Amino acid sequence: MPTSRSKRRRPHVNTGGPVWLFDLDNTLHHASFKIFPAISQAMTQYIIDALQVELEVANRLRADYTQRYGAALLGLTRHHPIDPHDFLKEVHTFPDLASMVRAERGLARLVAALPGRKMVLTNGPEAYARAVLRELSIERLFERVIAIEHMRDRRAWRAKPDASMLRRTMRDAHVPLADAILVEDTRGHLKRYKRLGIKTVWIVGHLPAATQANGTPARQPGAGRPHYVDRRIRSLKSLRLSSRSGRQKCSRLKSMTGP
Repeated sequence: MPTSRSKRRRPHVNTGGPVWLFDLDNTLHHASFKIFPAISQAMTQYIIDALQVELEVANRLRADYTQRYGAALLGLTRHHPIDPHDFLKEVHTFPDLASMVRAERGLARLVAALPGRKMVLTNGPEAYARAVLRELSIERLFERVIAIEHMRDRRAWRAKPDASMLRRTMRDAHVPLADAILVEDTRGHLKRYKRLGIKTVWIVGHLPAATQANGTPARQPGAGRPHYVDRRIRSLKSLRLSSRSGRQKCSRLKSMTGP
């Protein structure tokens, strides 16, 4: 008869196949359409109110901390006495989220067709990530959402592209790094994580168009393919495999469609 000391049976985890790590914003949906501007505005206002600084200073802190640490939250918690949970909630809550979410047609079908395990890896908070995934009707397709709250360790908050965080997070999810495929719009994250031996897919279809100082179009932000990017795609349609079986291992990104 089992006792309270009996060991719990661990859930079975499939290994050896592809494990898709999807970024959320500008990867699974077009965040630059409305959500990114709203988040930036909300972050700036939060900094103004919390730190009692002018608009110019708040914008500079937001941009600087995002560039230096991967997420503005990390800089704010490191250098200022703010409540991180309150910050995340305030700047990622949108009553009219449904009108702000835009994604490519057939997204659920495209994601569901990919063989292997699927996870979301985002520097956003879990409540926001799940709200967006529900609006996209794809939440059920992911076995877990790894949000910024789950990236913390005992010492500090962490976020992409922190290498130790990814190693620990993948270990906890029983994901060998060699099986992981990161689909991401931010090149800096891809560059850092390529060094860990994971495969990298740079999606560029949602990147905002850049302009020069004189207002003329600049070089497309998604042009070219850096050496640390295994595949460069404009649409998630390009992730469909050429194999009919759908059970083919994705250990090589050559199996993806098109050069």
